[in-house]
Amino acid sequence: MTDQFKDKILKEMVADQKNALERNFELAKKFIEITSEGKVNVLVNSHPKIDAKDSLVLYMIGKLYAKEAELCNSETVSNGELMKELGLPDGTVRRTLKELRDSNKIIQISPGIHTIKSNLLERFLNEIDQKIGVKK
Repeated sequence: MTDQFKDKILKEMVADQKNALERNFELAKKFIEITSEGKVNVLVNSHPKIDAKDSLVLYMIGKLYAKEAELCNSETVSNGELMKELGLPDGTVRRTLKELRDSNKIIQISPGIHTIKSNLLERFLNEIDQKIGVKK
């Protein structure tokens, strides 16, 4: 492989998580807020058109932003954290995480620990925006 081709790959094909976060900041803040302690709040969690999958995805996106802002140490989330923070039962969290894993939308780091694929961040946010049409 030539250095020129390598540079082209690095410039045009490598996903830049920080850039994706910055590019989608305005859209993300319509759905998510982060406390100074790094806690993620899903602002539309009780919206009738938001289901468990949407809530989990938004929470995981919020963790990416919290990590980028250095308000937490990791962008990963545990099943227990999702149950506690989103008020969802264990079975719902487990089933929904499995669906997201099986559709290749999240990554299982270890049993019960997950993170979202940052390259899908924009698509998720746009889908949720179209679904509920939040204005802020």
